[in-house]
Amino acid sequence: MSRNLVAGGIILFLLLPAIAFGQTKVKIGYVDMQRILNEVEDGAKAKEKLKKEFNEKQAQLDKKQEDLKKKKEDYDKQALVLKEDAKRQKQQELQQDFIELQQLYAKLQKELSENELGLTKDIFDKAQSVIAEIAQKDGFTLILDKAEGRILFALPSMDITNEVIRKYNEKYTGGKKK
Repeated sequence: MSRNLVAGGIILFLLLPAIAFGQTKVKIGYVDMQRILNEVEDGAKAKEKLKKEFNEKQAQLDKKQEDLKKKKEDYDKQALVLKEDAKRQKQQELQQDFIELQQLYAKLQKELSENELGLTKDIFDKAQSVIAEIAQKDGFTLILDKAEGRILFALPSMDITNEVIRKYNEKYTGGKKK
């Protein structure tokens, strides 16, 4: 509850200068940035690109995992006839392969996360530009982000998400989202 009070206090603090300088009309709107990221054409392309990249990395990981599984099965078959030194060496090799598999997984996860962050940041930056244009053109004092979860209630007429998506697609992709 205190977090909502702080957020409300910050909003009030931001609006005070507008009220103090004679702007008695305060116009507030909100957008759903998560929906914008998902629904603009660039977002769909980014999702497709990330899915393709994920599938490629998953195939690479699956191959390594299958290779490790085969080595383990081979070891299990040979374990009864191997000498202790040979067993230890094979166990160390399996352990090293397992560590490499874990490192590969971590590396691929990091790459995917970084690529997703880069793609979404670009879309987010463009969307913010569109939001600023709409805010200036339509006289908004403040536009909030619904995706942040801090809006407890707002009239649907205050939601400019559809307009942002439409203008984003017109400005940056030359088309309209179907």
